[in-house]
Amino acid sequence: MHHIILLHGALGSKDQLQPLTRALENEFHVHTFNFSGHGGKPFPDIAFSIPFFSDQITQYMHETGIAQAYIFGYSMGGYAAMYLAKHQPEKVNKLITLATKFHWDEKNAAREVKMLDGKTIQEKIPAFAAQLQQRHAPNDWLQLLDKTSQLLTDLGKQNTLQLSAYATINTPCLLLLGDRDKMVTMEETLDVYKQLPNAQLGIMPGTPHALEQVNVELLVEMIKVFINEKA
Repeated sequence: MHHIILLHGALGSKDQLQPLTRALENEFHVHTFNFSGHGGKPFPDIAFSIPFFSDQITQYMHETGIAQAYIFGYSMGGYAAMYLAKHQPEKVNKLITLATKFHWDEKNAAREVKMLDGKTIQEKIPAFAAQLQQRHAPNDWLQLLDKTSQLLTDLGKQNTLQLSAYATINTPCLLLLGDRDKMVTMEETLDVYKQLPNAQLGIMPGTPHALEQVNVELLVEMIKVFINEKA
């Protein structure tokens, strides 16, 4: 069986990918791991960045003896995987992204950072605060918010992958977006899709940004069709 690596998003963990893992494990060797600072994995000594998270994919592949894999990346995980496809294409057989925000500037970065205020989350959505605390224990989830906020701020100042960079990514890519995603726009997804030389685009109906609200059965079917498609 082929290897497929599933990547979580910012503030997420590999545990969120269990439903997808169970749905794919009969046909693939499925791999998941936590990025540093997530899911209880210790914080790194350096700042969060897309190249750093991309390097962690490479490190995981080295540690597990995987030369090449299919990769599915949700949100930030998709961006890190796209960076890997850009700089180490030999490691990525095919790439599927879901709800990945590709366009960053200071305005939309500031908007997203505003939503990561720990005090506001504790006061207005305490259930989410409790969820983050449990998901990332023993790490301090407030520190994770701070490090993620800095990552987004840095992306706003200097987007890691400029639009022109996608034209040189020859890896077969499937860009998936929920039609109710309020974080990622159709426009930015289309812009990247049009730049990629070997890409497909898929829209998931009735689907917001949150991974927990994705129709796993539909997602699995779209992944399988794309992976099994002959070149």
